This record gives sequence, structure tokens and C-alpha cells, in this order.
Amino acid sequence: MSADNTFHYALSSNNAWAGYKAHQNPQFFPKLAGGQSPEILWIGCSDSRCPETTILGMQPGDVFVHRNIANIISPTDINTTAVIEYAVANLKVKHVVLCGHSACGGAAAALSDARVGGVLDTWLLPLKTVRFNHAEELDAITDEKERIMRIAQLNVEAGIKVLMNNATIREAIAERGLEVHGVFFDISCGRIKELGCGTAHAGKGDHVVRGKHGQLVFGQDGEAAIAAAQ
Repeated sequence: MSADNTFHYALSSNNAWAGYKAHQNPQFFPKLAGGQSPEILWIGCSDSRCPETTILGMQPGDVFVHRNIANIISPTDINTTAVIEYAVANLKVKHVVLCGHSACGGAAAALSDARVGGVLDTWLLPLKTVRFNHAEELDAITDEKERIMRIAQLNVEAGIKVLMNNATIREAIAERGLEVHGVFFDISCGRIKELGCGTAHAGKGDHVVRGKHGQLVFGQDGEAAIAAAQ
């Protein structure tokens, strides 16, 4: 399929989707147009294989989203900071979720000594730092796919530390119990696993992240399951 055909297919698919949703629930779009009140801020990678609403089984209006290359959280990135401030201080989300994923191109690039080129080398510096801070552990992993997966997980843990020191997030945690979760999406099986960092601690029972149309449940074993909203 050519690039032009792909775009027009996307437009046609949108038209079919909009028609189906309107037929299924005539109030869906009018209600959506009236405003948003998501309970989740999702910070993830721009990778096309990680569409948050799809993999969470949720709907438009459920998740406020920020995505970038390799889901890097930098305290000096005004884009990420602005999203966090709006979602936490204005929309009053109840959960901030930072998600890494397997087979991440940014993670693979950070493990290489070769330059990517352009602004990407600068953008990936925090991930390069993660590599050097955990060089002994990463160098001991002989399987390349496992190394990429591990640095991606370490990147989430590093990002969670930055989030937990963000002033807006800290205030919301203290004032209204905002929860911060570090998770990992395995593309090979479609499952999300909690990494045990952030405000959610293992051993305290299930953590339930609810949307209007579904809910994401983090169990004590770190596995995430999708369930229909009651």
C-alpha cells in the first residue's frame, strides 16, 4: 500500500469508526465534546506499537497522554513538564503511569557506541547515562534482546525518580494521594507489568486504575489485567 493510499485508508477507517461509535452510543461524541476528566496521565514511548488507549482497552477521554522517543523523563524538558502540570494540577488525574516497552529502538541506540545523528544524540543522553550507571549489570547480559529490555526497564525506574521529585507531583501526592506507577509493556505478548517503583508498593493488594469504559488492575505479582468497568 502506497503512502497516499495509507493516508486515505486511515481517513476511511476513521469515518467507519465514528459511524459505528455514534450508532452504538448516540451520546458518546456529544458527551466527549463537553469536556474531559481522565483519571490517568500516561507517559510512554512514541513507538507505533504502543498505543496506550488500545493496549489498555480504554476509550477516548479515559487517558491523558504524553509520548516521546524512549519515554525519557528529563527535568529540563518543558514539554513533559507542561503536560504533567496540566494533567496533575488542572485535570486532577489520580494516576501517573510511566511505561517503557520491549524492543525499544531508543534503548538499543543507547547501548550502541555509534552516533544516531542530529538532535537524537542529545535527546538520548539521559538513557546513555542509565547505561553507564548500570554498565556492570548490562554488560553481564549476553542476549542482546534481554539487554535492550533491561535498560528499558532501568530507564523507567530512572524516570520514576525524576517524576517523584517533580514539585507538582509531590504536592498532589501529599494533598490528595496521587499515585505514580512504573510499568513495562511486552510487545511480544501484549502484557503490561508493574515494575514496583513509584508510590505503588508490592504487598498492599491490587491497584485499580479506572476509566469510564474499563479498568486496569495491578496485582501483587506485578501483572496488569484489563477488566470491564462495573
